[in-house]
Amino acid sequence: MSVAAPSRRLAGRCLFCQNLPIRPRVQHQQQRTAVFGRGKSENATTTEAKPSSNPVLDEYHRKNPSAPSAQPQERPVPGDLAASSIFEDDRRAQRQQEEYAAAADGGDAGNTKVGGKARDPNNMLRVLDPDPNSRERWERKKVIQMVRRGGRLTDQQVIKRTEREHLVKSQNFKTSVKKLGMLARQIQGKTIEDAIVQMRFSKKKIAQDILKQLEYARDEAVVMRGMGLGGVDSAAEENLNDTSPTVSGVEPMIPGRAEGKEAPLQIQLKSGKRHTVADPSKIYIDQAWVGRGPYGQLPDFRARGNTNIMRTPWTSLTVLLKEEVTRIREYEERKEKRRKSKVGKNLWVPLPDRPVQWQRQWYTF
Repeated sequence: MSVAAPSRRLAGRCLFCQNLPIRPRVQHQQQRTAVFGRGKSENATTTEAKPSSNPVLDEYHRKNPSAPSAQPQERPVPGDLAASSIFEDDRRAQRQQEEYAAAADGGDAGNTKVGGKARDPNNMLRVLDPDPNSRERWERKKVIQMVRRGGRLTDQQVIKRTEREHLVKSQNFKTSVKKLGMLARQIQGKTIEDAIVQMRFSKKKIAQDILKQLEYARDEAVVMRGMGLGGVDSAAEENLNDTSPTVSGVEPMIPGRAEGKEAPLQIQLKSGKRHTVADPSKIYIDQAWVGRGPYGQLPDFRARGNTNIMRTPWTSLTVLLKEEVTRIREYEERKEKRRKSKVGKNLWVPLPDRPVQWQRQWYTF
């Protein structure tokens, strides 16, 4: 039984409720949802359009009717390759080649077809070469520089082309800069083999990690830069059996025998120490430095339930590997510099030391 009508009559007679807004009661009706076409006629289903889930896309297609729409995905065929198959790329490339071949037969000669779409080379140049004047000025500048120097290279360019070097940086080790710096100073200036021996018998805990890093740096320098391969000929000569009989009286060719072995060279390092160079291609550590990494956090439990946070440091090691040829060149440069300093910079030389040519016993004027 509804009491809506008496309530409105009582509210209208009440003196205290004159200023209160009256909200009429709305009769709610039960909504029924159509499931699997129930509750709708067939004509309504066919005539009414479905509401779009992307109104922005519909507005774009309405304004641009010629714009390409998203193509529906092809339904999988039984026995076909999956989209995640490793052979899908090969099949896609083969299909693309077939499209290129078909486009080349009936396509235009002046346009380039990429991905089945014709592209104009003039339009492509706007992106690939946006400022042709600047590019021409830069090319002209480089040609002028080359002509002025006569094709000669600078000293740094000659060094880069004739000498090898390799820079290797390690991962972060769980140690401090102070602890790792002492080992870096210990291996700096030594050959790579001597440094590996030093780390092998070191009592430091981090020395084993440095040992693995030096072995990795040595192998990487040999493979990537070709460093340290000068002693391969001597090793092949030792392994070759000289007592083996010759074939048809021809003496076997031994690498390095015709050229002869170079005698060990005595040089003086920058620190003043004497050093013997037996193989100019031997690898040594020219520089070794450490780099500070991120800090970790470790709890330090104290008395009465207190806890402190300790900052654990992480440090990396970087080594610069070079060959003994660089040491020899630096020694020669220092020796030449000392000679010039002894003679003097302002030494006056009347004539250059040149051989006398076209000498006659009579005058030529």
